[in-house]
Amino acid sequence: MNSSAHQADPAAIRQDALSIFRAGIAAADPYLAVKRYLVPELFGSYAKVHLIAFGKAACAMAQAAQEIIPAGMLAGNGIAVTNYENATGVDNVDVIGAGHPLPDAAGLEGAKIIADRVRNAKENELVLALVSGGGSALIPYPAGQITLQEKIAATALLLASGATINQINCVRKHLSQLKGGGLVKMAAPAAVHALILSDVLGDDLSAIASGPTVADDTTYADAIEVFKAKGVWEQVPANVRQHLEQGKLGAIAETPKPGDDIFKACPGHSRRNTGHTLIGSNAISVNAMLQAAQELGYETELYSDHLCGEARTVAAAIVARCVEGRLPKAGALGEIALLAGGETTVALKGTGRGGRNQEMALAFAIAAEKRSLPGNWAFLSGGTDGLDGPTDAAGGIVDPNTIKRMIQAGVSPSELLENNDSYAALKASGDLVITGATGTNVADLQILLIQPAP
Repeated sequence: MNSSAHQADPAAIRQDALSIFRAGIAAADPYLAVKRYLVPELFGSYAKVHLIAFGKAACAMAQAAQEIIPAGMLAGNGIAVTNYENATGVDNVDVIGAGHPLPDAAGLEGAKIIADRVRNAKENELVLALVSGGGSALIPYPAGQITLQEKIAATALLLASGATINQINCVRKHLSQLKGGGLVKMAAPAAVHALILSDVLGDDLSAIASGPTVADDTTYADAIEVFKAKGVWEQVPANVRQHLEQGKLGAIAETPKPGDDIFKACPGHSRRNTGHTLIGSNAISVNAMLQAAQELGYETELYSDHLCGEARTVAAAIVARCVEGRLPKAGALGEIALLAGGETTVALKGTGRGGRNQEMALAFAIAAEKRSLPGNWAFLSGGTDGLDGPTDAAGGIVDPNTIKRMIQAGVSPSELLENNDSYAALKASGDLVITGATGTNVADLQILLIQPAP
C-alpha cells in the first residue's frame, strides 16, 4: 500500500492498523506456543503426568499438550478451566467454562476439581500446569471461612478502584488456597512444571494468574495495605478483613515463600520440584507488530513496551507527543507507526459500559480533536483476548472523523467518556473493534499510524 493510496482512501490506514493488531494476536497463539516448548525432556522421566490448564488460553494449550504427551502417561483425563467464550471440546480433557473477570460458582467447582487432582499426585509424578491470563478469576478457591460472594465483592472493589494487576494479585493470593504457590503446596511431593503464557508486563511469573506455581514474596500486611491505599478497606466484607488480619498476626499460615522446600530439588533427583517455561508474552506480540508494520511500509518506533497508567491520561500523552512533533522520521512513503504494549487502568466513576482499551480509544479521539492532530491517522487499542471489560468488543479504532461521526449520531463524546461509557460512544461512530474471543491473552496492544500532513 503506498502513501497516495492512503491519502485517497482513509479507510486503508484503518485496515493497516487492524492487520498489525491481528499480527500481534497471532504471535501469541497458545497452541503453537505449547507445540514449540513442550518437549519430551519435561515429562519423559515421570511415571505419570497430571495435565491441568487454566486461563483464557486453556483449551488451545491443553489440545497441544495432549497431542504431544503419550496417552499411556496421562493420569486420567486432563482438566481445563477457561472463560465461557473460549470453552471448546478437547480430546481426553474435561473442559469447564467459568466466569471472568468476576469469579463464579462454576470456577469454584473447577478449582476444587483441580485441587483434588493435584492433592492425589504422587512422588515421581508430574503435574503439568498450563497457565494463561485470566487464571486468577477462573479458579477461585477461597481460603478459610471466606465465601465466593465475599471474594467476588472484594475483587470488585479493587477493579473499580483502579488498582493495578499486581495489587489485585497480592490480595487474591492471600484470599485463595491455590494462588501464590498454593497449587505447588497441594501437589507435594509430586513435581510441578508450568508452561506460562504471560499477560503481565515484565513477565513476573508470580503475578500471572496470581502465581499458583510460584513462590510469593508478598504478605497479608501487603494485602491489607492495598485496600487501605485505595480507600476501600472499610467496605471490604468482614470475613475477608478478619482473614487478612488473622494472617497478619500469624494465626494463618503465609503463602509459600522463596526458598521453601517445595521449590527445591526432589529428593534423590537433580531436577527441581517446580519449574517454569515462559512460552508467550506481550513483548513477543509487540515485536510481531513492529515487523508487520515495517512490512506494510511504515517507519516504526516502539512508544512503550510497558504502557500503564490511567487510560485517558495515556491517550492524551500520546496525542501531545504527536502534536509537539516528537515523532520518528517518516520513511520513504511518509508513514509512521508508533506501537505499544501494556495494560492501563480505569477508575470507574460513571455507570456506562466499556473497557480500558475502548476508553483509551475514545479519549485519544477527543484529545486529537481538541489539539488538532494533523494528517491522516488511525489509533487502535485492543485486548489480545478479544474481550475488553464486560463487553463483546476487543477495543476501539478511531480516526480524524470519529468525533464528527459521534456528534452526527447524536451522542456527546465527552459526556460518555465521563460516564465511562466508551462502548456506546464507539458503537455510535462505528469504531468498535470486534474480534470475538481469540483464545489467548497477553495484555493489550496499541497502534498509532500517521501519515503526516503535506
